[in-house]
Amino acid sequence: MAKKKEENKAEKEQEISLEDAFAQVEEVIERLETEEITLEESFLAYRQGMELLAKCNETIDRVEKKVLKVNEDGGLDEF
Repeated sequence: MAKKKEENKAEKEQEISLEDAFAQVEEVIERLETEEITLEESFLAYRQGMELLAKCNETIDRVEKKVLKVNEDGGLDEF
């Protein structure tokens, strides 16, 4: 059952937009900055934030590879 929960969470994270992922990262940062957070909660929040940042980096890398640049002859080359 726990494995299925993790799979659903992973699928859900892949469906979010880059903007939503960054917004979630900001929420995690705000949660980490509160004094009421326990040590265990801070570890979980940190892990969630790092996973979100990895997702953001993957998305940005994928987009960068699709960006085209103009070559000297006026044609387009993949970046």
